[in-house]
Amino acid sequence: MLKVNLEAVDEIARQVRLRDMGGIIVIDFIDMRDPKKKNELFTALKAAMKTDRARHTILPMSKFGLVQITRERVRPATEIATQEVCISCNGTGKMDSSVQLLDRIENEINYLWENMNQQHVTLRANPLITNFFKQGMPSLRMKWWLKHKHWLKLQADPSLSLTAYQLENDLKQVVNQEA
Repeated sequence: MLKVNLEAVDEIARQVRLRDMGGIIVIDFIDMRDPKKKNELFTALKAAMKTDRARHTILPMSKFGLVQITRERVRPATEIATQEVCISCNGTGKMDSSVQLLDRIENEINYLWENMNQQHVTLRANPLITNFFKQGMPSLRMKWWLKHKHWLKLQADPSLSLTAYQLENDLKQVVNQEA
């Protein structure tokens, strides 16, 4: 087992330097009971880590065969914050269900046709939403035409989030914009 552990020592030292690991590193060597072999392995680890330019401390092997290395990072952290707030949920992780969104759109279209006497209504929405209104036989858009005798014009806009939409009336005025 000593031979396997000695081979691992060189690789451990190389990986610690290569990955610039910092903090407390605990290494669990296999089946090390003989104190002379433990000391030989400890000496080999110290020798392998000698070329490491980062400040480090290696503690002797515990009775359980664990070696603890504390090491300071050499390079600055490379983590760069590349996160943005979700435009659909404003960073909450929650958004209205698709059923609520579709009900809201349908209610507003019904209001424009029935209460505002608008003849031509255009819905600009994410392509997933516009495709939903076109799917099926009869589609939801076809059902509305049969009910209201008005045809809903659909305009797919990939720049809109999944929950954002715009309704335009006869004069191309934006009647409503939800997000």
